[in-house]
Amino acid sequence: AAVDDILKDVLGSYLREQPYEPARCRDMVKDIAEVIKARVKDLMIPRYKIVVVTHIGQLNEQSMQIGSRCLWDPASDTFSSYVFKNTSLFALANVYAVYFE
Repeated sequence: AAVDDILKDVLGSYLREQPYEPARCRDMVKDIAEVIKARVKDLMIPRYKIVVVTHIGQLNEQSMQIGSRCLWDPASDTFSSYVFKNTSLFALANVYAVYFE
């Protein structure tokens, strides 16, 4: 739940009034991923590796399928995902927490 709140807060604050501009979004997606990763690490969750993947695209009556695959232990690994939309763009952020022994 704490990671979901971080995703909503970061994506909303960065992108709420932002129009889609390819060059600017390319830079912003890196910044957003770093901010999310830093805020999740501040939660001090022990023994987990954090991976953040973000996508930003133009909202223009098209569809997009995004998939991911990884080695997964359902007993200890987890993820959180959030989709944000405004009038001109969409953003998807995924946070994967992988247990590290």
